[in-house]
Parts: sequence; C-alpha cells; structure tokens
Amino acid sequence: MKQAALQIEIIVKESLEPAWEGWFEDLHLTLLPGVGTCFSGTTTDQAALHGVLARIRDLNLNLVSVQVSTPQ
Repeated sequence: MKQAALQIEIIVKESLEPAWEGWFEDLHLTLLPGVGTCFSGTTTDQAALHGVLARIRDLNLNLVSVQVSTPQ
C-alpha cells in the first residue's frame, strides 16, 4: 500500500539563509524574524519526513515545532 504525501511545517530556532534550501530537497525556507526559520512543503512519505528531521539533527538545529498533515 502506497503512503500518502505529507504536508509539513517545521520551525527551528536558528535563522537560516535561503541558500540552505538546497539541503532540504523540495522544502521552502522562510525566515521568521524573532522566531527562526520555517521549513514548509510536501514530502513523499513518512520516511522522507524522517530524513528531513535527521538532517536537522545532523546540523544541530533546535526544533521549535513540527506540524504534519495530509494534503487535501
């Protein structure tokens, strides 16, 4: 059974430049002044989401929040 795509929004405490988007596949980075950086977009499945979270961990970024839903 094929898993559905996931809409994700991840916020980290650090402020990242847009050049970091290439490190996070098809996710869009938005700077949130006074908060950090928001990663948003669609991942193919749960495994891809875990890959993004592993990359965030490997870069030693501090998670603020993770929101996951299935696209309508």
